[in-house]
Amino acid sequence: MSRPLVLDDDRLFPAETGQRQIARRLYREVADLPIVSPHGHTDPRWFAENRPFDDPAQLLIVPDHYLFRMLYSQGVPLESLGVGGVEGHSQETDSRRIWRCFAEHYDLFRGTPSRLWLDYVFAKVFELDTRLDATTADLYFDQIGDRLQRESYRPRALFERFAIEVLATTESPLDTLKHHRAIRESGWGGRVITAYRPDPVVDPEYEGFADNLRELAALTGEDTSRWDGYLEALRQRRDYFREFGATSTDHGHPTARTADLGRDESSRLFARVQGGSASADEA
Repeated sequence: MSRPLVLDDDRLFPAETGQRQIARRLYREVADLPIVSPHGHTDPRWFAENRPFDDPAQLLIVPDHYLFRMLYSQGVPLESLGVGGVEGHSQETDSRRIWRCFAEHYDLFRGTPSRLWLDYVFAKVFELDTRLDATTADLYFDQIGDRLQRESYRPRALFERFAIEVLATTESPLDTLKHHRAIRESGWGGRVITAYRPDPVVDPEYEGFADNLRELAALTGEDTSRWDGYLEALRQRRDYFREFGATSTDHGHPTARTADLGRDESSRLFARVQGGSASADEA
């Protein structure tokens, strides 16, 4: 027997009565304000092309590392979630099977931010009133899939429905930002800007780092095998991103360690890094 999906209006507020009353009052003052999202985890292609989203599994599970990493930590194979896994093991491609696997393990998300967010989406966006579990997996898959084919669930329609004032996506310096250009040239009024994530060309341990530097050189016309040329190439890309609304950078540094090096020392270290001979500590 399925269980009802109930969202308590006070679910994120303090338990203490006085604090809860203050929280309610503060929330009422901001609840209807437009959303400003500086880190939106969205694909600008959605808003450039405005096509219907894919099925529920491809939209909500396969691209969400918060979901599949947590399930993997509890012993669920990545392959069963449609995500790349161990070589030699077949990856599930049937979206309904992926969704069923997710639903069977949904109880593992109890008490997590992911569960809070997903339950809200299921109830408020997709109009579901029963909890997700193995017995309701197909109901969820079919109802969400039906909604995703409607005009009112296309990317731009949802952007406007959620009263988003501005949304920032995140792109690599090697991205041409063609989708942002297409949004700008489409005449649509939604404000979607980019944020600059330089990891592919500033993290020597990033996969394909040497090739990325060569691609950076081709994009900018600078010699990225030299320290000064490398810095100038990065300046160029930052300027280009600013043209498409970027006001922030997004970094994936493994530590907060910094070093104040002179130009000569920086140049020598960069030569070792870009030549592939640097140690992990030098990287």
